[in-house]
Amino acid sequence: MKKEIHIFFTALMFFTRIPCPKWVNHDPDYLRLSAKYFSLVGSIVGSIGAIVFYGFSLIFSVEIALLLSMFSTVYATGAFHEDGFADVCDGFGGGWTKDKILLIMKDSRLGTYGTIGLLLLLSIKFAALRETELYYIPLIIISGHSVSRFIATTLIYTHPYVRDTDDSKAKPAAKSIHSSTLLISGILGIIPLFLFKNPWIFLTLIPMYLSKMWLGGKFKKWIGGQTGDCAGAVQQLSEVIFYLSTIALWKYIW
Repeated sequence: MKKEIHIFFTALMFFTRIPCPKWVNHDPDYLRLSAKYFSLVGSIVGSIGAIVFYGFSLIFSVEIALLLSMFSTVYATGAFHEDGFADVCDGFGGGWTKDKILLIMKDSRLGTYGTIGLLLLLSIKFAALRETELYYIPLIIISGHSVSRFIATTLIYTHPYVRDTDDSKAKPAAKSIHSSTLLISGILGIIPLFLFKNPWIFLTLIPMYLSKMWLGGKFKKWIGGQTGDCAGAVQQLSEVIFYLSTIALWKYIW
């Protein structure tokens, strides 16, 4: 049990800025095992966003509450996944060979493709949440963060890690994982969906996974696999796809 707690806090420390016990560090062995808790970390981050939204919605407009909620989740994670999404936009937008793409993604500077990609991504995320029924927004936020991290975990499971350098801090977390790890991540990832008390919500998993397959196909074609940035991009895209899918469900099926 103590080991599992250590592994969980390792995941929480790696993917967020949330304070963790001093005895937790970025031990590569624990970090490699922490993938099982990625979805749970997502639920925690999503809960922060949901609480911020609910609290500020009692004072300000829905729009302001949503922006503050989005800010809180970005701050809580240090824009970890958003940075990965931007790096992928820059790398695949400006690179035409595997080496060039990986080199651009490793560059800490934000380029044109990354800037435009982030602006569009965050705009769609805000617009989709604004169109969601007010009563469900907190649960939608929690579920979106949780399930999207499970989808990102499936990329690590299906695609090999391709960076050939050892200086990437994300390497232990982005390397291959076992089926049992994926199963645990999946269970923890979909738990929030049961709170909707409507089985139709599980249909959102289909377009989310299709978005992962689409991105995964591009990653495989151009660089032969995935990196930590690629997993971050999958998380961000699938989160937005979840929000859009719930809107479609309410409009045509729910």
